[in-house]
Amino acid sequence: MVVLESMSHQDFKDFLHHAIADYAQEKVKAGTWEEKEALDRSKEEFDKLLPQGKNSKDHFLFNIVDPDLNQKIGYFWLNIRDKKGKEAFIYDFFINESYRGKGYGKQTMLAAEKEAKKLGVRKISLHVFGHNQIATELYKKVGYITTDIHMSKEI
Repeated sequence: MVVLESMSHQDFKDFLHHAIADYAQEKVKAGTWEEKEALDRSKEEFDKLLPQGKNSKDHFLFNIVDPDLNQKIGYFWLNIRDKKGKEAFIYDFFINESYRGKGYGKQTMLAAEKEAKKLGVRKISLHVFGHNQIATELYKKVGYITTDIHMSKEI
């Protein structure tokens, strides 16, 4: 079973390097951004969301760790919001490619639920890109339901 461990400052730097590039690529793939602007726009969004880096208020950044292997296998970013009770939003979730398809995604989602419950959260939400069917299926398997669908068409 995986565990979620708080990121160190170096882990956070590594996370940012990968996550900013990955998010930019996903936005281009989704047709939302042009490739020439994507990296700068991604960095801007991360800077707004995490103005104090890993110490940004109400943001929890974790390494996903397999304790049996003593190995970091990915990362997980959770934000807690107080609306009508505490709610969480998953901003990012990544399993390193060599560990995919081995049940780590499901284990991570269950570990995240435990962390969220400890923080008094009553609901967890997330966004998934329409082209990411693997992630969509994982979220369905662990009980997430579709609440909104945004669609577009180039004309």
